[in-house]
Amino acid sequence: MAKAGDLKKGMVVDINGVPHVVKQVEVRSPSSRGASTLYKVRFNNLKTGQKLDESLKGDDYFKDADFVRVKVQFSYVDSGNYIFMNMEDYTQYTLSADDLEEEMGYLTEGLEDIAALLVDDEILGIELPAVVALEIVETAPEIKGATATGRTKPARLATGIEVQVPEYLKTGELIKINTLTGKFMSRA
Repeated sequence: MAKAGDLKKGMVVDINGVPHVVKQVEVRSPSSRGASTLYKVRFNNLKTGQKLDESLKGDDYFKDADFVRVKVQFSYVDSGNYIFMNMEDYTQYTLSADDLEEEMGYLTEGLEDIAALLVDDEILGIELPAVVALEIVETAPEIKGATATGRTKPARLATGIEVQVPEYLKTGELIKINTLTGKFMSRA
């Protein structure tokens, strides 16, 4: 049983018999005396993909969902379907582009340390590793002496996403991206 106050992004809970993944948690502390902290949580239904927004009190409880986490590797894209392979028994799982709307920008062929969420041997979603290394394919030229300033510039990565990077980085460099925040961390 998970309390609303303990919910974190990526956790899977059971709501009305259906597994839901926590996508976003916002904490609101009221200023009046005696008022309890409220948690505004966005869930995604793992079976239908629908979003569910709930306002919860800290002592609301959720049942843990009945699912299995399996280590998979991203293999390839086949006509809009993303193919993942189980690292233990080489079973292949398929997810559509709609199922991976937020994760697509971090997937590169051969990416490992992905956790697939399975219910009755059917894949419902994936959890990315916390950090991925991606190549910069387009950015403004590097600026000499830019290490002393904290300014950033936009950079387009090999998967098509765009992030803000320090001015001293140039096209062709590998960088580490935090998959939870979508922000630059360091050179790879």
